[in-house]
Amino acid sequence: TRHDSHASLVLDAINSHKHVFVEKPLCLKTQELQKIEKSYRQDTILMVGFNRRFAPLVKKLKFFIDKYSGPKAFIYKCNAGYLPKEHWLNDLDIGGGRLIGEACHFVDLLRYLSGSNILNISCSRMNNKSKINDTFSINLSFKNGSIGTIHYFANGSRLFPKEMLEVFWDGKVMQLDNFKRLNAWGLPRFKNIRNFRLDKGQENCCKSFLEAIKNNSESPIPFDEIIEVHKVLLNLNKS
Repeated sequence: TRHDSHASLVLDAINSHKHVFVEKPLCLKTQELQKIEKSYRQDTILMVGFNRRFAPLVKKLKFFIDKYSGPKAFIYKCNAGYLPKEHWLNDLDIGGGRLIGEACHFVDLLRYLSGSNILNISCSRMNNKSKINDTFSINLSFKNGSIGTIHYFANGSRLFPKEMLEVFWDGKVMQLDNFKRLNAWGLPRFKNIRNFRLDKGQENCCKSFLEAIKNNSESPIPFDEIIEVHKVLLNLNKS
């Protein structure tokens, strides 16, 4: 379903005491988010399809960076590609624009990898004739001292890899190259990993949701983190 329908469907499911799996974003408006936050009783699972945190190479990346205390610096680059101005995703009332409709993926991923609440967020947008704000950089700071930058660019070549994540800390660097390669510098015992199949975690994301229901366990993504990511982005979009 298109993004403008998500909030009402989620609220109907919550009020019917159903477990909910909804694709990103959870909603498009602050009022919708407030209703969901108020209605949710935590006796069911509310899961948003933030699949990248479930990607196998992301799990391995987090395993290594969590071995070291102290803040990290993250750089995420998304070569998103051009969409026509009339595309439904660029309609703020239907798709929410690419900041809400797509970049929420990457804000959630950095929130997950940092393991800390988002303290500050800001955005610089590139001016263009179409005025659809599809090329921008997001700056994040986290409560534990970590920082992150997300470069979401729609003006690049489709021949260039789509996504790249780099993590810097304590004389070490790890690089996730388009969910196919995981490279490291400054980690002498680490052997670079190369997969031939791109895996962004969609299957693992769905499996974790179903297993949580079957085992009557907590949601694979904490509800508070889902609300936090959407809240900071919706506030950012207002500004």
